[in-house]
This record gives sequence, C-alpha cells and structure tokens, in this order.
Amino acid sequence: MTESEIDYESIGIDLSGPSNHKDTVLSLFEKQDRELKFLKLMSDVSDFEILEEIQTQSKKDEVVIGMDAPLSYEDGGGDRQGDKLLRQFIISLGMKSGSIMPPTLNRMVYLTLRGIKLTREIENMKTFNPISIVEVHPGAAIGSRLLQEDFQYVLKYKQDLSSRCFIRNWLGEQQLTQLPKSIVEESHIIDACAAALSAWHWRDPLFKPKWLLPANPPLHPYDYCC
Repeated sequence: MTESEIDYESIGIDLSGPSNHKDTVLSLFEKQDRELKFLKLMSDVSDFEILEEIQTQSKKDEVVIGMDAPLSYEDGGGDRQGDKLLRQFIISLGMKSGSIMPPTLNRMVYLTLRGIKLTREIENMKTFNPISIVEVHPGAAIGSRLLQEDFQYVLKYKQDLSSRCFIRNWLGEQQLTQLPKSIVEESHIIDACAAALSAWHWRDPLFKPKWLLPANPPLHPYDYCC
C-alpha cells in the first residue's frame, strides 16, 4: 500500500476565541481513496469537546487536523513571516488583506491563546494513532482553487447565502462527498470544511497546498498552508 492509499480522519476546525464557543465548528471527514467522505459536524464546541473528539478518532485511525487560528506568535509582536507572505499571496489572487491579522493584535490575541493552548494539549495527549496538525486559512484555500470566473463567491460567502450554496457544491467537486445541505447555514461551517480540505491536500502526496510555509521550530512549530 502506497502512502497515498492510506486512509485517515481529516478534521477541520474553525476556531473562535475561548469565550465564543458558538462560533467554533469542527468538521470530521474520512479520507477514502481520492475523496473525503463527510462524517459529521460539531458546532458550539468547547476545548474539552474538541480534545475528546480528537482522542476518539485517534482510536480508529491516523488523524490530520487543519486548524484555522494562529498557532504561534511573533516574538516582539506584529506579523509572523507567514502572515506577511500569505497576505501577499491572497492579495495577488484578488482577495482582501484584512482576513490576515497579526496574532498579537488586540482582537486576535485570545484566539491565538486558544489555538496555542489547544495544539499543545493535543500534542500532550496519549493517543492511539499518529496525529498531525497544520495551521490553515480556509478563505485562501477556497480562493486559490476557484476558477477565475467563480472568484466572486469567495469574496461574498461570509455574508451571502447564495455564495455559500455555490461553495458547498464546489467543495463536492473537490471530492468532499456526502456534504449535508445544512453546511450553508453559517460561514463558520464552510470554513471548517475548507480547513479539512487544506489538511487533506497538505497530508496527501497526491496533492499539494496552494501556498505553504514550513514550520520553523521552536517558535513556529507547525506548517502554515492553504
């Protein structure tokens, strides 16, 4: 069996700050051959529920996690190298730069804290199969894969239901299968699914991320990609 034929669980997490569980969504998929088969969604999830779900899945198979949150910060504050480079990348695509902010910015710092705390707790878990983590940007993952004539949808899906409907169908074309219609209800759900897509393309040798900055430990211990 080649590495590309190995099945595993792909988890996408759209994380919010520690006091805002309602906007935190976890999507769970099973990688089978050349597709991600949708298994379930968890919304309004706490740290404990996230850790419990990851441990449960690790009993079944390898787990690959794409997390939409800063998983490190720049010593001294401001942008990390990855923030600068990814911002340049999405601007070159035609996206707005405002979705990428320094992890230590006031409105980002609690999200950064939660992301760092969760990933370190995952690393310290006693698990049954390997777990890998990558920091992702769901909007960039969508925008970098859309055809130019469809690019408008990535600019509007946060506010516009019809754009989310288009992206749900588009995710199906990316081989995310059995997606429920309900994923269009909130952009956080779309982002969690796109985070799983990013993690899949990062992990699977048949694919590659559209943009990648390798980890630079100890201060930046995780790859950053879309």
